[in-house]
Amino acid sequence: MSTTAGDLRPASTAANWRTPLVIIICGCIIGLLSFGPRSSLGFFVQPMSREFAWGRDVFGLALALQNLLWGLGQPIAGAIADRFGVFRVIAVGALLYAGGLLLMRYSSTPLSLDIGAGVLIGFGLSGSSFNLVLSAFSKLLPAEKRGIALGAGTAAGSFGQFLFAPFGVALIDNFGWQAALTVFAGLMLLIVPLALALVTPPTTTSNTPSADDQSFKTALAEAFGHRSYVLLVLGFFTCGFQLAFITVHLPAYLVDRGIPTQTGGWVLAAIGLFNIIGSLSVGYVQNYIPKRYILSAIYFTRALSILVFISFPITTFSAIAFGAISGLTWLSTVPPTSALVALMFGTRWFATLYGFAFVSHQVGGFLGVWLGGIVFEQTGSYTWLWWLSILFGVLSALINLPIVEKPVERPVAQAA
Repeated sequence: MSTTAGDLRPASTAANWRTPLVIIICGCIIGLLSFGPRSSLGFFVQPMSREFAWGRDVFGLALALQNLLWGLGQPIAGAIADRFGVFRVIAVGALLYAGGLLLMRYSSTPLSLDIGAGVLIGFGLSGSSFNLVLSAFSKLLPAEKRGIALGAGTAAGSFGQFLFAPFGVALIDNFGWQAALTVFAGLMLLIVPLALALVTPPTTTSNTPSADDQSFKTALAEAFGHRSYVLLVLGFFTCGFQLAFITVHLPAYLVDRGIPTQTGGWVLAAIGLFNIIGSLSVGYVQNYIPKRYILSAIYFTRALSILVFISFPITTFSAIAFGAISGLTWLSTVPPTSALVALMFGTRWFATLYGFAFVSHQVGGFLGVWLGGIVFEQTGSYTWLWWLSILFGVLSALINLPIVEKPVERPVAQAA
């Protein structure tokens, strides 16, 4: 049986070993490896700041750049992956990621830290993170398997956080922060062979006009002229703001309140562990519940959990409980967001359009990390950032409600 250019799912023309199960497993391992180290970088703030006499604003700027460049690089990486295939983009991204971790290990000035932890890791993540994995899943897997696969791919990133948070703390405590970064860099090289399972063929344009032959510029104009897509993109800003702020600054926030560093590791691990439950659950229930309601509930729950967390004295129990509740909503926004993009516009330019949505996410991440460092250095407290996170959560809960969940209407092209 022949396949069309738009049908990229494994069939008789694909390698026999690349079954849907193999694709999902390899993609999930890539998501685990790529998300793990970046979610543990907050534990390097204090040891590196002590050694080089840096304020938290120095480290905050580097990781803020990472979030911003990850977002800005995502639509570029997505467009290249849509045009030439996913494998090359993931392989190059993994090499940049490993190089950034190594440069971070040898950083002794704020500039070298900005280049390593900020520029190289940021662009490396744009090419090797779970976003490209989700794109490959959308292109390679049949429709009935996409929902749970998108949830599994997102959950794998959370499992990476669960593993790497205590693992990173243990490496730093026993071998030093330099050795920890070296080990992380070596692990990133494993992504390259795993990406062979996610190979997608280059896109070709057929002679018969169709929606799949839509140009890059036309796809962007259609998306940003679509009200529901714009609302989705605006709401995704909050997700990045909250996640980046908590990932980078929560460990130091807990230490400031007398909670041991090891506890901070287990809090981030709890976030990763419970997000596996949250992401898989959302990936399943989004087939039965409108996705806009799921997103609204997630953002409102986050805002409420932050309000409760900062309103009572911080203890080991309350910190881990906050991590568990946050984990249930951590990356569970990704499956419905990515599914809505595919539902509205199809999979032809999925990586590109989801990449632009992710820009909004990472602009939020940039502001969350950067403002966290600045506000702390100016006031000695993160209070303003916590309240800003609550406000954004409520606003995003409202923004997602008017989204219309149906494919965009396109004129039917006629053959010449």
